[in-house]
Amino acid sequence: MAKEQLEVLNALDVAKTQWYHFTAIIIAGMGFFTDAYDLFCLSLVTKLLGRIYYHVDGAAKPGSLPPNVSAAVNGVALVGTLSGQLFFGWLGDKLGRKRVYGLTLMLMVLCSVCSGLSLGHDAKAVMSTLCFFRFWLGFGIGGDYPLSATIMSEYASKKTRGAFIAAVFAMQGFGILAGGIFAIIISSVFEAKYSAPSYQVDPIASTIPQADYLWRIIVMVGALPAAMTYYWRMKMPETARYTALVAKNAQQAASDMSKVLQVDIEAETQKIEKLDGQSANSFGLFSSKFLRRHGLHLLGTASTWFLLDIAFYSQNLFQKDIFSAIGWIPPAKTMNAVQEVYRIARAQTLIALCSTVPGYWFTVAFIDKIGRFAIQLMGFFFMTVFMFAIAIPYKHWTHSENRIGFVVLYSFTFFFANFGPNATTFVVPAEIFPARLRSTCHGISAASGKLGAIVGAFGFLYLAQNQDKAKADAGYPAGIGVRNSLLVLGVVNLLGLLFTFLVPESKGKSLEEMSGENEVEEQ
Repeated sequence: MAKEQLEVLNALDVAKTQWYHFTAIIIAGMGFFTDAYDLFCLSLVTKLLGRIYYHVDGAAKPGSLPPNVSAAVNGVALVGTLSGQLFFGWLGDKLGRKRVYGLTLMLMVLCSVCSGLSLGHDAKAVMSTLCFFRFWLGFGIGGDYPLSATIMSEYASKKTRGAFIAAVFAMQGFGILAGGIFAIIISSVFEAKYSAPSYQVDPIASTIPQADYLWRIIVMVGALPAAMTYYWRMKMPETARYTALVAKNAQQAASDMSKVLQVDIEAETQKIEKLDGQSANSFGLFSSKFLRRHGLHLLGTASTWFLLDIAFYSQNLFQKDIFSAIGWIPPAKTMNAVQEVYRIARAQTLIALCSTVPGYWFTVAFIDKIGRFAIQLMGFFFMTVFMFAIAIPYKHWTHSENRIGFVVLYSFTFFFANFGPNATTFVVPAEIFPARLRSTCHGISAASGKLGAIVGAFGFLYLAQNQDKAKADAGYPAGIGVRNSLLVLGVVNLLGLLFTFLVPESKGKSLEEMSGENEVEEQ
């Protein structure tokens, strides 16, 4: 096999970092900023929704979402995301990255606004419309995963590709942080303007009527950053790799990248025909050749993302419950509804600021130096260690004098998730598959992750319940307790470490080198 590389792709591989790289990071990254804000802002207001719509007169504790409603509200966006990843991943390979890119963004903007406008004032109407729009919001978010990763990988140079794709993903951290900070600000404003007694003093007055606006404002603000980048998303040219290798239009690829890179690039129509004419590069997703070349790679990227998200989402969606269990957030009855939003947002923001955001940017800094494989292995290893360090002496951490130690260890598991597999599982599938299947394979890997998120979110919700049915949350069956749930998550992290050995290292290699697309049979 001889190797033939198109000049336009070679120019992209060796290009020095230019302004268009940063533009692409911001445009693609704002999608992820919105994704994270929209997915995680709901965990800030679920307790508030319970107080507003599920208040029970005479109850010792404030109202909370019934198990089936809580599962629906939290899970429906994840199901939508999974569906969107598969559908838009496939569509991105069929129609092109750019043509589908604006559609996902508009879906996110529209459904963010509609989620906050959920109709009616009774529980059934509000929750039904909220779930409907959260599903389609998730569907749009799902499309952003394969398209953003693929676009960034196809624009970047060999030397900085890992850092640039990781930087797009790292915008998630800022999205989570922005959600927490905005919730702190808006809940402080509401508390200052509409002061209310705690639930134990006056159960009815503790939830002000204006609280119904509070959660809607928090949910709807997620539309703004996405809407602001729509114009620039539409101005981006199609990636040269899609235009040349999939659409077979050498002239257009050379023309687009000549403008972007500001150099003259020759259109190599004959070379594209030669590459296209090789049977070695014409296999489909369900062919034996794909299975032989990339089957284990796809198993590796899908399984590690699946296992990572079980741990990541169970922690992230329900960290407010963990904080309550160790007493870091006071008992709900000692606060009014708005104060509870403030306390949950403050705890989530602190974790994001101290561990989530730094973890992402450590990956950006080191991924092209020490490689994807090493970072993913290290991340899973330390997540396992810290999870067991929390779980095994769990009773020790529940004592008030040890709470700071608990939060430090809990933060470290988040730090090494993000300086580890949460970033690398996003980066690698965008690098190791052929251009005509790249978006599809990334979508499949990402959808496996969301399946893990669904398992983690719902599994943890039920598993973490007290082993004594009388002490479990209202409406929930007895579980295995928080300690045993954390032990299970430790084992999941260990499995992630083992499956990492199926994933190849792509540091410093061109996309065509990884996928074998530049190989032609010698005559």
